[in-house]
Amino acid sequence: MIDTDDQTSIIAEVIPRANSKAICSSCNQPAPGYDQLASRMFEFIPIWNIPVFLKYSMRRVQCPSCGVKVEAVPWAQGKHSCCDVYRYYLSHWAKKLSWSDTAKSFNTSWDNVCRSVKWVVSYGLKHRDLSDVSAIGVDEVAYKKGHQYMTLIYQIDKGKKRLLGVIKDRTELALSGFFDDQGTAWCAKIKVVCSDMWKPYLNVIKSCLPNALNVLDRFHIVKKLTEAVDNTRREEARRLKEEGYEPILQKSRYSFLKRPENLTEKQQGKLNDVLQYDLKTNRAYLLKESFDGFWQYKSWHWARWYMRKWCTRAMRSKIEPMKKFVKMLRNHEDLLMNYFKAKKSYSSGIVEGLNLRINLSMRKAYGYKSFDLLKISLFHQLGELPEPEFTHRFC
Repeated sequence: MIDTDDQTSIIAEVIPRANSKAICSSCNQPAPGYDQLASRMFEFIPIWNIPVFLKYSMRRVQCPSCGVKVEAVPWAQGKHSCCDVYRYYLSHWAKKLSWSDTAKSFNTSWDNVCRSVKWVVSYGLKHRDLSDVSAIGVDEVAYKKGHQYMTLIYQIDKGKKRLLGVIKDRTELALSGFFDDQGTAWCAKIKVVCSDMWKPYLNVIKSCLPNALNVLDRFHIVKKLTEAVDNTRREEARRLKEEGYEPILQKSRYSFLKRPENLTEKQQGKLNDVLQYDLKTNRAYLLKESFDGFWQYKSWHWARWYMRKWCTRAMRSKIEPMKKFVKMLRNHEDLLMNYFKAKKSYSSGIVEGLNLRINLSMRKAYGYKSFDLLKISLFHQLGELPEPEFTHRFC
């Protein structure tokens, strides 16, 4: 143990066994010695927050195949100043804390934490197995202000939820590049894809995944319907105000948007009062509530029959936002039926839950300096990647 002006540290000096041959770092074969370098310090896992270092004088070898090379040591790779097990230790804690907090907690630098996470993620991506993927989810998430989006691909098989890909953009070219990298054999194994109605996604899925059922996101369908009801309410509230009528729709937004079982007593009372009037908003609200019956069917044949009947009623209502919603449904009718053909086993609710974890990861770090660092962090958090094996576990 050595005391300095700054802090106390523990230094363990490593001495090679007498008459032992060093291992060439290129070919991993024993080779005769060439010379010995100055001592180096390798950072190890701290004990009771006391820094621990391994001190060792690296040897150089005269390898018959590779020439003069620095020897390979079992506790560190290349020119890294941190032991491999310490890098794994830092990466483990970087899943729970931000990278800055991890560095502060273990008296190391942010760069050491960053390099440790990069190393673990690189190892995991190289050794991960994607042969068991049969269902995926595709969605976009904003990662920076100014409508800058990234495309995320998840595995959503039963019992296996993980991040498969992070793409900087949400274009056809960007998404098709991911599937091209995986190969046609892998793409042919995909049976189900959950996505929203973003046209570039639909085009790529149709062309790159020929055997997959494209299940449209129920969450976004319901969101579009509630937006239609809200737009109807806004237009009618503005018209009533311009014509000098009583503002009966004032402060009624959430009474129309929330599900009946989630209404507060005050919101339920407001809804009951407004429903007594003959308003377009009331007709739009009743249409929204009746559409919930569509999701209750098990057979896609009967679900399509119900949807077509509902669309006819909505078009006859002459409510423009609802008519616009009906046109969207009719344009994607076949894809909507895939939800029932897949036995309701897959939905983008899984994807939305994973997106929430993505947003929490970005918020925890207060943003990232570059997209590459963001990508590494997301794979680290949600990739379920294989990790290097060690004799001892310190986490």
